[in-house]
Amino acid sequence: MSKLEQTEYDLAVVGGGPGGYVAAIRAAQLGMKTVLIEKDQLGGVCLNWGCIPTKALLRSADVLRLVREASRFGVQAGVPQADLQAMVARSRAVAAELNRGVGYLMKKNKVTVINGTARLAGRGRLAIERKDGDGQSHVRAKHIILATGARARVLPGLVPDGESVWSYREALVPRQAPRRLLVIGAGAIGIEFASFYLALGAEVSVVEMADRILPVEDEDISAHVAKALRKDGMHLYTGSRIVSADKRPLGAGHEWHVSLGGKHQETLVADVVLVAAGIVGNVEKLGLEGSAVKVERTHIVTDAFGATGEPGVYAIGDVAGPPWLAHKASHEGVACVEKIAGLHPHPLEASSIAACTYSHPQVASVGMTEAAARQAGRRIRVGKFPFSVNGKAIALGATDGFAKVVFDESSGELLGAHMVGEEVTEMIQGYAIARQLESTEAELMATVFPHPTQSEVMHEAVLAAYQRTLHI
Repeated sequence: MSKLEQTEYDLAVVGGGPGGYVAAIRAAQLGMKTVLIEKDQLGGVCLNWGCIPTKALLRSADVLRLVREASRFGVQAGVPQADLQAMVARSRAVAAELNRGVGYLMKKNKVTVINGTARLAGRGRLAIERKDGDGQSHVRAKHIILATGARARVLPGLVPDGESVWSYREALVPRQAPRRLLVIGAGAIGIEFASFYLALGAEVSVVEMADRILPVEDEDISAHVAKALRKDGMHLYTGSRIVSADKRPLGAGHEWHVSLGGKHQETLVADVVLVAAGIVGNVEKLGLEGSAVKVERTHIVTDAFGATGEPGVYAIGDVAGPPWLAHKASHEGVACVEKIAGLHPHPLEASSIAACTYSHPQVASVGMTEAAARQAGRRIRVGKFPFSVNGKAIALGATDGFAKVVFDESSGELLGAHMVGEEVTEMIQGYAIARQLESTEAELMATVFPHPTQSEVMHEAVLAAYQRTLHI
């Protein structure tokens, strides 16, 4: 029997992404003997192949755009050149640095880390196939949290090959920028990569089955982003589906001919197809078959604190369903562990989780859209205010976009807030805090926003909902 099998842990966490490693840290803080099993890299998809490296690439695109426009600010910078391999190298270095940081946090908090794959093997037991060559061993734990995340959905005939068909992973480490890129899916991931490659000079087309891009966002936001992207030269095909995809030889290489159905019935030609058509939960090979854990549509069913139908087994993060956001996973991990420890955490409220899309322009939102509020039968007040008349935005040369808020007419509850424009992802937390504190329009109106800042637009949007705007 190995040392691992002799040790009984209070908590075993399967998966070292933003849900799993944060859950492990919180458990250690609460005095639990904790083990974390990760099959690949600490930090999971988010840190290594998602949130962090994509933002590094998008920052490079932002700098490229800014240098191109330097003359607007009285700066002569010459003709900028995009060095894609240097951008990718920086992106990978950023991810590697944070990966090392998670490793340090595990050591600091005395969390045992095992590199391998794990599956349920009876009550309170995990069978682990180790990657260090020691074969299989077992871990015993009073509680087990499954935080195995999710992966990109694969479409028939469009399996990522690293060459002409990409998922987000291949899009992060391209050998070269495609001349013609076709993106399937206009959610956050698709639009972010579309924005990046458009900045590099690629001809970019985006296909989306829904009738608008960013379909979970407020309709006004979606429309604004679509207009901005089209102005920059992006081709958007909404209300359309893929009918067929044929790979044809072209010189020494290949090109894709993708036929559309629906609103746009035409054939698009591209050198690379990027599939960003959603994700599926990683529920395979976890040993769920012999347990009472229930799976629906590739995601594990849980209660408000991550508990599954199997006693002592919990699930958090992407594998437990939407919203598929790293910060949601981390929050779930903390709440789950605190509940296990006998504390009294608040259950997660999905409607109070802010969502961000780091496209150009950026998008950020929290709570209900205007349409959702009306469909719910709420009598509402809506306020909008543009960046075009904001002093700081004018000084920055960042006047595109606006803030929009939705209030309940009778109670003044902030039902939702939606923003589009420069760095709105850094401002949305103001509205998220307001929702968490159950603030009404009265508290928001009474809040003094600093001047000059772009955040003043947030205040004016609240005033606009009650016909009290000051600067328009």
